[in-house]
Amino acid sequence: MTAALVEHDTAPDRRSWDLLIQAWRELDVPEGWHAEIDEGQIVLVPPPHRHHNGIAAMLHRALYGVISEDLEVYQTLGVHIAPLDKLYVPDLVLAPRETVDAADPDTNDPLDAAEALFVVEITSQSNAKDDRTKKLWAYAHAPVPVYLLVDRFDEHGPTATLFTGPQNGAYKHAERVPFGEPLKLPAPFAAVVDTAGFPG
Repeated sequence: MTAALVEHDTAPDRRSWDLLIQAWRELDVPEGWHAEIDEGQIVLVPPPHRHHNGIAAMLHRALYGVISEDLEVYQTLGVHIAPLDKLYVPDLVLAPRETVDAADPDTNDPLDAAEALFVVEITSQSNAKDDRTKKLWAYAHAPVPVYLLVDRFDEHGPTATLFTGPQNGAYKHAERVPFGEPLKLPAPFAAVVDTAGFPG
């Protein structure tokens, strides 16, 4: 996805973050777009390609087959990486329903990324590098227990990489499979995703 600059603040202090998050809450973005905060700026991210949406739908369906009723799979849910003052909108977020429902209905506050159990990013041609590096680093710092990177634009061919065991800002384990091979999700999700159905 292409990111369009909306606002930039060069002083990364608490007041700057408060102003950015307030602007993010009030931003009226075009339908299908979403806004993220990274490196002291708000960026607009356009709607993804329909192949991207197809992969998200397949993962959504696989997760619903194995998660407990107290968990929910969310799309377009903002997550705040508090240690780094970043705010991303992953393609999918698995989190306790009670935690998300407890949010103040009068504000549009993001979920603390530390409350997420699993996040999924599906690369688009223009953002693949960020998903592979900046977001990988940020989710490990949150820490998010499981990060799935579905990389349609990997230089070696489309792949899915499951990162687990965040520790000290890095994931200890990474399991990478090319499209066409089964992807085994860890407990408590315990699903096997058939990546052969992922559109490239």
